[in-house]
Amino acid sequence: MPASATTAVEKALDLAEAVARAARPPRLSEIADALGMNRATAYRVLADLVKRGWVLRLDDRYLPGPVLLQLADVSRRRSLTGLARPVLAELSDRTGMMANVQVLAPGGSRVLDVVRPDALRMISDLRGELLPPHRFAGPLALVAALPEGEREPYLRAAGEDGADPDGLRQRIERAVRDGHAVQRGRAEELVGSAARVVTSAAGTPVCALALVGPAREFTGPRLRELLAELERCAARLGTRLTELTQPQEYRD
Repeated sequence: MPASATTAVEKALDLAEAVARAARPPRLSEIADALGMNRATAYRVLADLVKRGWVLRLDDRYLPGPVLLQLADVSRRRSLTGLARPVLAELSDRTGMMANVQVLAPGGSRVLDVVRPDALRMISDLRGELLPPHRFAGPLALVAALPEGEREPYLRAAGEDGADPDGLRQRIERAVRDGHAVQRGRAEELVGSAARVVTSAAGTPVCALALVGPAREFTGPRLRELLAELERCAARLGTRLTELTQPQEYRD
């Protein structure tokens, strides 16, 4: 259990997450031991979660309850990942490239979801990984979309990782001018990437769509084709996000 998990809410969340992530329904002792939580405390909080429908008790084991399952269903349909999934599939299908969606995280961006064609199985999809802006197009585009004063923590983190801050600043400025970011051979010698930011209706960066594939594809006319598809799909995802946040009367 994280050291900060001291409140009742934190303990309840830790227990619900442990039940939801377990490969098979765990026992009370397994959950408490994994979290480093007193068994009596775990039992009491789990009992409350069972009453509220977050957890289901099956003899001496625990399963995700109907509330968790309902939230998971809503997440699949209404979360950023759920909304982006069909856009990623279309982007990958139309380009033959790997397509992913990323969000800003401390030090770079985090890959939330990926669609990878069979022909590119040799390239890691990096799902769930933290990507630094000096090596990948997605975080570079996202950092470029930030106000200048908010870029400094990313520049410092990149410098600590051995990047040239001045060179990174130049690439950020180019991404600002171009409206997209392109990286070739920085993370892996033969791999390239291109990315475009999806913004909210207010202009705030929400996420980045990125294409990943052989570095030779990210140049000349082929690069222009990929960037056009990125722009189209980023606009489509932006529209979907705007529609989701509009009041119902504006969507009817």
